[in-house]
Amino acid sequence: MNRNRPFFPAFRAPARLRRATLLAALVLSGAIASADAAPADYPTEVLADYVMACMAVKGQTPDALRRCSCSIDRIAARLPYEDYVKAETVLRMRRETTGRDQVVMFRTSPWAQEMVDKLRRAQIEADLECF
Repeated sequence: MNRNRPFFPAFRAPARLRRATLLAALVLSGAIASADAAPADYPTEVLADYVMACMAVKGQTPDALRRCSCSIDRIAARLPYEDYVKAETVLRMRRETTGRDQVVMFRTSPWAQEMVDKLRRAQIEADLECF
């Protein structure tokens, strides 16, 4: 046996396995209660979706997982779930490419802009605290 090399060969998990492990860590981290836990009215699916999208931008690392989880927890502490859903709906409708009256309404209405502004403020404050 060669003493310069470890007994077990170096192992690098395939990307698919790394993603599955990361998702499992995300689910488990949500199962452990903490002082900064998000309010109960935010569904787990919404929390996980936000964290996964955040990690797609910030990196697929354990540090990004912690920071992105912190971010949605802080947003949830500042913004009721109903307002979060309304703001996300406005943003989704603004991405529509059709020129229907309903889509235009989401782009030009002051109440729609107010909903988005509330979410953006919560996101900025969360980023300052978590990143």
